[in-house]
Amino acid sequence: MPLNYIEKILRAKVYDVAVQSPLDFAPSLSERLANRVFLKREDLQSVFSFKLRGAYNKISLLDESSRAKGVIAASAGNHAQGVALAAQRLDIKALIVMPTTTPEIKIKSVKAMDADIILFGESYSETYAHAVELAARYGMVFIHPFDDPDVIAGQGTIAMEILRQHPGDLNAIFVPVGGGG
Repeated sequence: MPLNYIEKILRAKVYDVAVQSPLDFAPSLSERLANRVFLKREDLQSVFSFKLRGAYNKISLLDESSRAKGVIAASAGNHAQGVALAAQRLDIKALIVMPTTTPEIKIKSVKAMDADIILFGESYSETYAHAVELAARYGMVFIHPFDDPDVIAGQGTIAMEILRQHPGDLNAIFVPVGGGG
């Protein structure tokens, strides 16, 4: 039976940490593109990114046994902050594995949310592999940044907000992706 993402999105638990971000009309960009362009302002979230939505939804759905083991993630930035914030709010131990090249400001942001940090690897691939290995070794729950139905459902709450906030029909929604996600 196929996974019903709409149902998962509608049940997603994100608003304990996320705010419904505004959908702002962008007049200059609209004029330049000869169209009506709106921007979803996820930069107004407490960690300046949409990533807390998926991380919080996934972690909030863990059973007590999984929560007791703690969570682990591999990230150099926004996902790390989302996992750290979710774990802090839910009083769960968090370990974030970050590449050795991670900017100090990102490391400080994650530490400020009481997550433990391990710097490992020069690339995300090395960091990811190490985090998966540690998750297996310590029995922690690995929180994937994008390839997980509960994370996807949390991120999907953005689309539901857009559909509620936009006046009239939509012609297209453009979603920039990068940073591995």
